[in-house]
Amino acid sequence: MEPATMIKPFKLKTQIHGYCPHCNNSLNVNKKGDHFLIIKATYKGEEVEIKFNPELDDFHAESSVAIKDGEVLDDLLCPKCKKSLIDPETVCEVCGSPSAKIILSSDARLIPMHICLKKGCDWNGLSTSDKRKLQGKIPRQPMPEQDPALRAHNFDEVPYGYTTEQAIVEATRCIQCKNPTCVEGCPVNINIPAFIKLITEHDFDGAAKKIKETNILPAICGRVCPQESQCEERCIVGIKDEPVAIGRLERFAADYERNMNLVTPPSIKIHTGKKIAVVGSGPAGLTVAADMRSRGYAVTIFEASHATGGVLTYGIPEFRLPKAIVQFEINYLKQMGCQIELNHVVGPLTSIDELLEEFDAVFIGVGAGLPTFMGIEGESLGSVLSANEYLTRLNLMKAYKFPEYDTPMPKGNKVAVIGGGNVAMDCARTALRSGAGEVTIVYRRSKTELPARAEEVHHAEQEGVIFHLLTSPIRYLGNRKSRVQAMECIRMELGEPDASGRRRPIPIEGSNFTLECDLAIVAIGTGPNPIIFETTPDLERNKWGYIKVNPETNETSKPFVYAGGDIVTGSATVIEAMGAGRIAARAMHEKLSVKK
Repeated sequence: MEPATMIKPFKLKTQIHGYCPHCNNSLNVNKKGDHFLIIKATYKGEEVEIKFNPELDDFHAESSVAIKDGEVLDDLLCPKCKKSLIDPETVCEVCGSPSAKIILSSDARLIPMHICLKKGCDWNGLSTSDKRKLQGKIPRQPMPEQDPALRAHNFDEVPYGYTTEQAIVEATRCIQCKNPTCVEGCPVNINIPAFIKLITEHDFDGAAKKIKETNILPAICGRVCPQESQCEERCIVGIKDEPVAIGRLERFAADYERNMNLVTPPSIKIHTGKKIAVVGSGPAGLTVAADMRSRGYAVTIFEASHATGGVLTYGIPEFRLPKAIVQFEINYLKQMGCQIELNHVVGPLTSIDELLEEFDAVFIGVGAGLPTFMGIEGESLGSVLSANEYLTRLNLMKAYKFPEYDTPMPKGNKVAVIGGGNVAMDCARTALRSGAGEVTIVYRRSKTELPARAEEVHHAEQEGVIFHLLTSPIRYLGNRKSRVQAMECIRMELGEPDASGRRRPIPIEGSNFTLECDLAIVAIGTGPNPIIFETTPDLERNKWGYIKVNPETNETSKPFVYAGGDIVTGSATVIEAMGAGRIAARAMHEKLSVKK
């Protein structure tokens, strides 16, 4: 092969460019947006067309004739010049079968790559260096999703998830670092390279079970965790390119395991004779329950609502996290032997001290469900709702299915959502799906400072949500029926950074204007619900009212009482709450193991 200038340019965007070593013909083919290497082959005397999906680790053939794993092709041919691609000087270093040679291009370099003619063999003859160069050519795989114009009017899940083919190609982008910093970015320390490698090996069930060694809710975390600021932020591939889509691969593996009925809860063979009470069935509580049950403890979860899942159920909309998936994951705990008591409000019904009389240890994971308001004029008007109430009505109480369900849906034609976090995006997108003619996000900083995930902001913009940035409400205006009809707002400018590191919004004098709205949803954060503290006054709290814990163990000021999640940190992520639950479970087990 002569210089790279002899290679014919292939204009279509594709993962890898492959060429015939004889005539330089491009082997790439674009079919309906999918990119393949297409090579002619002979098999048992018959000419067939072989489609290779460029995965580097494993070129799996798909053909018009059934070829079983372990069978060997007679020959591979260039589809243009018809010459044999078999390299007479090279055989497969793994199985000894004949191998064919094609040429790949990367950064003006021509790299020979071998294809073993034995179907299923993964030898390719690439050096580690060349393999990594070619992996860098594979773009991050986009996730298929509903069309914005369609999805803005239904509650079906927006992303469809990866196909098997897309997942394998995306997994191939992982370079299997010796020191995987992505794991350090995961609050529960999932062995990310290991589960991704299993995907490249087509062991999707194994990948799911590898994740579940440290994360019992992979289908949930793969959908709602901010991977871009955690594991993916530390991905080495992301230094020069887009990071590996770790969250999407996690979702793929979990969905595969569930859809193929391969979920098998662990058999609990150890029985300590000790009992654990978990207050709250959100992500922190579920993690503690699973970890302690796995260690042989009897676990009872006390849930105040009529449905399990906490914020996963009442807070996150169906189109982002289907409730059937939440309940499937929770059923996994039931199969492990965890007991769940619904409609049981710890505090008024049973105090923490009373639980300690029956249980050896207690974990508090009740979240932070107390709504926060701005304290401005008109907040008591009708149709001014907290995000908690709005989302609980729609998600938990199924108001969007009224009258099939008893809770009527809060309706508005012009809806204003105050706030810029994920909860605000959830409220705005839910309002669109509930029939609002116009939905506006009102946020006091600029787009750069929006705390919501970039993906959620992007989806909201696609669906038609209007953004009034650098704007803050100063009062609500009501009509004769004492219902909100407008907000008086003031424009803001950004000053110096505040304690959060974001530039402080400063009102611009005289910039007041009126924004019409007949439904206002306040999504500016939450606080700790005081109910549990009314019967447990000796539970020490910090200056913001959240439970104070030892950060090494998550044990509270009361011995054998632990806490984690939003009730300790304030609003955080699902995976951070799970990480807190894991710390508490480990410490709880260590302490109970020495207790007589």
